[in-house]
Amino acid sequence: MKKDKLISIIDDDVIYKYAIKIQFQEVGVMSNIVDFDNGEDALHYMTQNLSKTSKLPDYIFLDINMPIMDGFEFMEEFIKLQPNIGKPITVYMVSSSVNNVDIERAKAISQISDYIIKPMSVDHLKTFLNKL
Repeated sequence: MKKDKLISIIDDDVIYKYAIKIQFQEVGVMSNIVDFDNGEDALHYMTQNLSKTSKLPDYIFLDINMPIMDGFEFMEEFIKLQPNIGKPITVYMVSSSVNNVDIERAKAISQISDYIIKPMSVDHLKTFLNKL
């Protein structure tokens, strides 16, 4: 992954967000990480920055279970917003849920590129990011 890419982490778990930011730094992704506690805050940010594509994420790491607006609710609204976004955004559903219902539901949404079970080890993150 190029270092100039903007990453958005949408997750209500403060400890996870801190840990994944550290992991990104350990694998060489040092900059351009913006995080949100729920899908509603992330959508608000994206809507406010539709005309500023440099402020929009290139990659979204999206949790399922969050207050206010969960990951699946975020995706419903993101899909509606997507035609107005002036750049491609790759979305990864990242969750501790191993429930097949959640996994299959995420896989059924074509705008979700992959379902990643957290926590990710640094080695797994390196392998994953090298694919990008």
